[in-house]
Amino acid sequence: MKSEKFQSNLMHLQGNLLNFAYMLTSNRDDAYDLLQDTTLKALDNEDKYAEGTNFKGWVFTIMRNIFINNYRRTQRSATIVDTTENLYHLNICQDSGLEAPEGSFHAGEITDAIDAFPDEYRIPFSMHVAGYKYNEIAEHMNLPLGTVKSRIFFARKKLQERFADYR
Repeated sequence: MKSEKFQSNLMHLQGNLLNFAYMLTSNRDDAYDLLQDTTLKALDNEDKYAEGTNFKGWVFTIMRNIFINNYRRTQRSATIVDTTENLYHLNICQDSGLEAPEGSFHAGEITDAIDAFPDEYRIPFSMHVAGYKYNEIAEHMNLPLGTVKSRIFFARKKLQERFADYR
């Protein structure tokens, strides 16, 4: 696609892209930032667009991928990785209140609750909290992927039930 036609097609999609960006972000300013990032990335990668493919789908995929990458980056930066020997802090969010004495008490209770689980729930849950992916846990434990996912789910449910009154 020639550069002028490419740019023209991209400009015709700006309204649709802005609507999609707003749907993803639910914030006008973030939607405009996402639109700008998408437009810039599409222009930078014009040479990678294959003639005859769905142009609109290609640009919307770029926007969706940028949004997902930004979201993941935000989530990673909001988590403190626990480097204590016994995983005491369990990769909790920064605003958890752990600095307060009562916050430390709750983290200790959670650790005790996890340690009380049978091995079939404790091991996959602890590995998941430590950052292992589901398929890595399944390989390590020699279990089907669905079994690992359900055990982690049930461990979470048990924790939610036990600490329901803390909400």
